[in-house]
Amino acid sequence: ARYRRQGAPFRRSIAFLGVGGKSSREDLPEVPSRRSNRSTNGSRMTKTALILGVSGQDGGYLSHLLLGKGYTVVGTSRDALIGSFNNLRRLGIFERVQLESVALNDFRSVLQVLIKVKPDEIYNLAGQSSVGLSYQQPVESLESISIGTLNLLEAIRFSGMRVRFYNAGSSECFGNIETVADETTPFRPRSPYAVAKASAYWQVATYREAYNLFCCTGILFNHESPLRPERFVTRKIVSSACRIAGGSNEKLRLGNLVVQRDWGWAPEYVEAMWLMLQQQTPDDYVIATGETNSLEVFVETVFLEVGLDWREYVVSDQSFFRPSDITWSQGNPERARHHLGWKARLRMRDVIHEMVRSEKESLLSSGAANT
Repeated sequence: ARYRRQGAPFRRSIAFLGVGGKSSREDLPEVPSRRSNRSTNGSRMTKTALILGVSGQDGGYLSHLLLGKGYTVVGTSRDALIGSFNNLRRLGIFERVQLESVALNDFRSVLQVLIKVKPDEIYNLAGQSSVGLSYQQPVESLESISIGTLNLLEAIRFSGMRVRFYNAGSSECFGNIETVADETTPFRPRSPYAVAKASAYWQVATYREAYNLFCCTGILFNHESPLRPERFVTRKIVSSACRIAGGSNEKLRLGNLVVQRDWGWAPEYVEAMWLMLQQQTPDDYVIATGETNSLEVFVETVFLEVGLDWREYVVSDQSFFRPSDITWSQGNPERARHHLGWKARLRMRDVIHEMVRSEKESLLSSGAANT
């Protein structure tokens, strides 16, 4: 086997029990042999990347990065025919990304897309992505994240494809911590979202050890950009502040302002995802800036960026408090720096500057379009 650990032989069971029901090889599509990654003259062929969850913030930036490196990029959504893929359009790459439909909670659907695409690398960015929403939709959170990851791992194992797999983990898995978190820090998840992410993390670790798969998890701390939807608090703050600076009479209603987070810049974090799959051996990595700020400082900095005093416009609203929240969060990215050569260049204030600049440009464009 290509990824043997401690000399253990690679074994692949003929029997298969798919998630959600029994299946056999006779019930599933025939798996073709893995294509060679070299052309007939021996030169390297273009790599193909399959991105699950391509329509999100990270999916957009990762697609942009990989296309720039010469990859063929295939992205998926539940229904590629009706998806808007606004982030891909905004980045100017929509026409360059091939799109496929896949239901991650359906093993057959997952296996079919792997057989069709024959990827060299798989990036699993799919699933429910909001901590707050996971309290309202806990079952959907678990199914889309945990079951989806398991189906992908089983499809890789079942097909025998020599493919490298990246799984999007989350710093939310650590829960409330008293020291800076690294790859050895125990998980104490405090939300349905975090529980699902922790489950997916251990699935990846198990398949890596049991089946010698090249699979790894990036434990990413908060990373933001203009591509965040407004249901994320950072984009909500930036959008509201810019509208208020433009003359809006609205008040910005927020929950707990004393929570502290390690905020980074999303385009840098997707580069770390790619670097993980270029290593000789698979491993898990914490991706963070190593700097923590409170949400109050975030709000203050955003309003200062638009020339306003936040205290005149922000209201604390108990309805936005989560049933259980993380008070303080900070990551130690030393392993990523040492092994991947990766280090965050932008910090919270840099991220805010870029988000405010983009938001202002967007408001100007929409205003000009309406005149």
